[in-house]
Parts: sequence; structure tokens; C-alpha cells
Amino acid sequence: MVAFTLNGEARTLDVEAEMPLLWAIRDIVGLTGTKFGCGMAQCGACTVHIDGTPTRSCQTLVGDVEGANITTIEGISGKVAETVQAVWAELDVPQCGYCQSGQIMSATALLTETPKPTDENINSAMSGNLCRCATYHRIRAAIHEAAHRLEA
Repeated sequence: MVAFTLNGEARTLDVEAEMPLLWAIRDIVGLTGTKFGCGMAQCGACTVHIDGTPTRSCQTLVGDVEGANITTIEGISGKVAETVQAVWAELDVPQCGYCQSGQIMSATALLTETPKPTDENINSAMSGNLCRCATYHRIRAAIHEAAHRLEA
């Protein structure tokens, strides 16, 4: 049994402690917005926030999140998240969309920590998120636009 908070709701799951958090979120809880990409924590599609930090859920074991506060793309909220999501849609950032939940989770964490990011800040924060459609220029533009709107 592992207990944690998921998107603001207390959860206790009867799963093996060695189960990847990604599979607990998707298969046990049924939240499928967090995607499986590479399974090696290198693509970022499975990014969730654990206690506010963007984390790859495919390589995070359920047993390691006991007592943690976990937020998925379905539960992300607040002014920063809402601004990022609005700008993402307005600038048509997604192409196929598969990586976008992880991209949004990382972008939201970046703007929460660094309200006025430079291109270098963006490159660093987003470097673990791969986009096979190569929408990187739109991702960067969206992060800058969201930062601008949040500043106002």
C-alpha cells in the first residue's frame, strides 16, 4: 500500500512499491494525460510534478512517492498553468500533441520558478522534453508569451 496525494485528492494504492508511477497513474487510477514515451526518463512525455518539481514518472517508483503531492496534466491549475495552456492553444504549439502534456508540465514549472526566463533558461528547463514534430520554436515562443502575459 502506498499513500500520496494525486491532483489534490488523497490516494492509497494497493500496488507493488516497484511499480513505475506512470503505470499507477495511467493503469490503476485511469488518468491517461501523462504519456509513455521512451520508458527511460529521456523524452519527458511522462512528466508530472512531485512536490512541485517536474519529474519523469516512468522511472519514479510508486514506493518512492509515499506521502508526496503529485500533480498530473489533468490536475495542474493556477494562473501560471492556465496562462501556459491558453498560450499553447493560441499559438498552435502542438502538432501531433503526444509530448505536449510533458512540455506543459515542464513549462509551468519553469515559469513558476523563473517568471522572466531567458532562452538559456528555457533551453535548460525544456532540454529533457523531446518533440518528434520539432515544434521547439513554437514552444519557446509560447513560454516567452506566457511570461509576458503573467508579467502584466
